[in-house]
Amino acid sequence: MKNNDLTTLFSHIKPSDTPFVSGGLRDFFTYRDLGIEQATNGRVVAQLVRANQAPERGTGWHVHEAQFHIVYMLKGWARFMYEDRETLVEAGDCVHQAPGIRHYLFDYSPDMEYLEVVGPAAFTSIEAKGPCAVPEPMPWA
Repeated sequence: MKNNDLTTLFSHIKPSDTPFVSGGLRDFFTYRDLGIEQATNGRVVAQLVRANQAPERGTGWHVHEAQFHIVYMLKGWARFMYEDRETLVEAGDCVHQAPGIRHYLFDYSPDMEYLEVVGPAAFTSIEAKGPCAVPEPMPWA
């Protein structure tokens, strides 16, 4: 099969194939690539995101330039502001972040781990003015 913008590739990634690494969008998280960006020629990225440091300032208010964005919480929990709505996302919950929605991840558990799927893979994060105050994170014990 020819590899071009209209084709995708078969992909099978095992846990030992791609480690969790720093250097992603947020320095307080680590990321594990699931091989989907390469398999879809950049149309979609799928990655596991894991808490690496206690929350101090969170992500700040921002929007993503993306056509599709979901977060599926695998372990632990995270507290987000979506516009002026505080949202607790716990293990088993799935959130569809509508394109352009202002949000702020401000608190999370030490064991937080989620699956993030975004299209396109090269999505951007743009700082935004928040619509309301954000609660303080709870310190890790």
